[in-house]
Amino acid sequence: MPRLALPPQVLIPLIVACALFMEQVDATVIATSLPAIAADLHEDPVALKLALTSYLLSLAVFIPASGWAADRYGARTVFRSAIVIFTLGSVLCALATSLADFVLYRVIQGLGGAMMVPVGRLVILRAVPKSELVSALAWLTIPALLGPVIGPPLGGFITTYFDWRLVFLINVPIGILGVFLATRFIENVRAEDVPPLDLKGLVLSGIGLAGLVFGFAVLGQHLVPLWVVVIVTGIGALSLAAYVRHARHTPHAVLDLRLMRYPTFRACVVGGSLFRVGIGALPFLLPLLLQLVYGLSPLASGLITFSASAGAIVMKVTAARILRTVGYKRVLTVNAVVSAGFIAAYALFTAQTPYWLIVSLLLLGGFLRSLQFTALNALSYAEVQDREMSSATSFASVAQQVSLSTGVALAGLVLEMMRGSRHELHVTQADFTAAFLVVAVVSALSVFHFILLPKTAGRELIAKPADITDPRGEVEQH
Repeated sequence: MPRLALPPQVLIPLIVACALFMEQVDATVIATSLPAIAADLHEDPVALKLALTSYLLSLAVFIPASGWAADRYGARTVFRSAIVIFTLGSVLCALATSLADFVLYRVIQGLGGAMMVPVGRLVILRAVPKSELVSALAWLTIPALLGPVIGPPLGGFITTYFDWRLVFLINVPIGILGVFLATRFIENVRAEDVPPLDLKGLVLSGIGLAGLVFGFAVLGQHLVPLWVVVIVTGIGALSLAAYVRHARHTPHAVLDLRLMRYPTFRACVVGGSLFRVGIGALPFLLPLLLQLVYGLSPLASGLITFSASAGAIVMKVTAARILRTVGYKRVLTVNAVVSAGFIAAYALFTAQTPYWLIVSLLLLGGFLRSLQFTALNALSYAEVQDREMSSATSFASVAQQVSLSTGVALAGLVLEMMRGSRHELHVTQADFTAAFLVVAVVSALSVFHFILLPKTAGRELIAKPADITDPRGEVEQH
């Protein structure tokens, strides 16, 4: 390995950060560009929800195999390949000429993203001494926080003054840099004893998740006949039921359902999934509302929506102190309702609402949602044993991506139902009002799972404040 100019606890996270930054910017710029993409592809803007759900769902389907692939073929090999696949998917998205093409290329991007970020974190865990791990993860979170802030204004600027296709091409130089640095400075570490891949479980869970979420996403869209939607959804439900039975009798199941025996993990997965439904809908609803109803340019829309992510950055400085002072259960229960209330407040936006008020509400809402995510990400692993940490990480990551994609699908379905009731093609302020209220109610339902937590939940984490750093390095949609 060549001599490093920077210590490994700085250099390795920064290399992985290239991939994380690329993924975060990509996820946020596309939301701002959706109306322009729909116009260019001659599609209904609401139908572009498939571009968001297909990517998130692709992540959910392929993430469980990422750890096994890294152990089997080497972390550097898989990490570089993932960057290449993600970058290739980005180039293909820029060349898309139809909605079907675009959705397919987003799935390819999701395949790369599913391997890229989890394996990147694994590279850090193996290359950096445990004594330096907190510092290394801190370096990793910098691009994770900057990406959602830079993405909306950048995507809006490119879409307004150039062409939306360039939004995807900005990933190319970052991807090339990431491959070069990974080749030069990351060792190709493999595991000694690698259990066989639970291929049957991977297929069953993949078909199940894809069938349910995709069927839900196209419902009411008239892209495919209703009978096809029913069959796809039915196959998804049956596949998930078969997976549950399979996982009970498989020692190395791709998604370990035994983890649900831990009360904190169960509450954070189920309650956290409900909470994220509302958050997953925001990057879809806000740009469409601002551009289609209020008539703002993509740049103006991006300059407004990025404030939610800016609020999340501010929270990162104070989250540990709040959790130590107030406690995990109280934060999760109270903040779930308050954060859902902010989502519901977005339903009150009108074309006459002052922009300073919109930005203020998005900023404060992003601040509170970030606190919720920090608490969830830490408490999820409070009772999980070290030997189960890899399985727990995969399980939680899949649940997160499915809930975010469900949020987009649910918001799109409400918009479809509202305008369909008027027998019109265009969306109105009232349609978005209903969508914000529905996803807000779903997010608020998470409180019933957090109430069940014991008062002492997270006590061991409060004793060690450094441990509230998210071990997965996940970034939420704020």
